Amino acid sequence: MELTKYINTKVKLSAEESQTIDVAFRRELHPKGTLLADPGNRSQKVHFIEKGMLRTFYNKDGKDITHFFFDENAFTMSLESVYFNKIDPYGREVLEETMLRTIQVKEFNDLFNQIDAFKSFVFLVSVETIKQFSDKLFALQFQTAEQRYQSMIDNYSNILLRVPLGHIASYLGITQQTLSVIRGQK
Repeated sequence: MELTKYINTKVKLSAEESQTIDVAFRRELHPKGTLLADPGNRSQKVHFIEKGMLRTFYNKDGKDITHFFFDENAFTMSLESVYFNKIDPYGREVLEETMLRTIQVKEFNDLFNQIDAFKSFVFLVSVETIKQFSDKLFALQFQTAEQRYQSMIDNYSNILLRVPLGHIASYLGITQQTLSVIRGQK
């Protein structure tokens, strides 16, 4: 969904506010496999996904571990770099051809301070994102591998059809072999 149409599903922007936001976010089309940022970056960009999918990932003992998936109507940015002036341990990879809307954090903050409805929107999206990460943490701490996979089927079935199994396994905190066994039991 286009950025301003998505924002207007949560808050109401005036035509002028929609235009201001639309102009501020650049359009970027990225092919599958594009690395938007390596782990260890200091990115100062905010990305909104109009079409496509990204993943954040980190490297642990030479292994590539998927941290999170972001598909249409999602924002992603480096919290560590932007808010804590630290190196971001997460990289960002495009998993399928993706249309991004991208803005520098300074410009994003300017919009945030200028447009009250945008400020409300950012708050709502932030709470939704915190809930998603809270759910993932709960799953990793208290659910079995089978329960985590079933939860992914129930809540994010579109991701299962669009992402390589190795990325799904690392996201779930299991090996690809364990994932194959779980899928074989279904």
